[in-house]
Amino acid sequence: MRDAPVESVQEALAPCTWPEAKAPALQRTLRAVTERCGKLALDQLAGMPVAEARAWLEALPGVGPKTSAAVLSFSGLRRRALPVDSHHHRVATRLGLIPASLAVGPSHRVLEAMLPEEWDAQQVYDNHEVLMLHGQRCCFFRNPQCGRCVLLDLCPTGQERRSPEGAGAATSGG
Repeated sequence: MRDAPVESVQEALAPCTWPEAKAPALQRTLRAVTERCGKLALDQLAGMPVAEARAWLEALPGVGPKTSAAVLSFSGLRRRALPVDSHHHRVATRLGLIPASLAVGPSHRVLEAMLPEEWDAQQVYDNHEVLMLHGQRCCFFRNPQCGRCVLLDLCPTGQERRSPEGAGAATSGG
């Protein structure tokens, strides 16, 4: 992928949004890994503390908090890092875990700090997956399905939306 024609990479990424932007960005990042490591591998991250491994990854072009956490969590490294996507962020905001003013980037550290210290990498991954799926399947950006939400009793946003005063409340916010 690093050395392939950019058009071939775009074709491989076609199911994703913005493949024409992601293909050259991905190639830049893969070249940067090769320059820093002398090879295209991230084995050295396995022995680093998670915060150090995340900083190493985030120093690469195009890598932010979500990507660094995803690489550490989803890869064979299986490290304890919490990726926060837009769905996860929306659910956390509506549940009152984070303020609506907190951007997705900084929310990674805040939400990860809320997790029990004894949780291992799999439990952190499971937390990410459950909140992401809940945002995709119930807590939609527009028209969240509060009436069928398993978290309704814990959700200040859902409680407000269900009250007579909140019946006409905005559906996209926190």
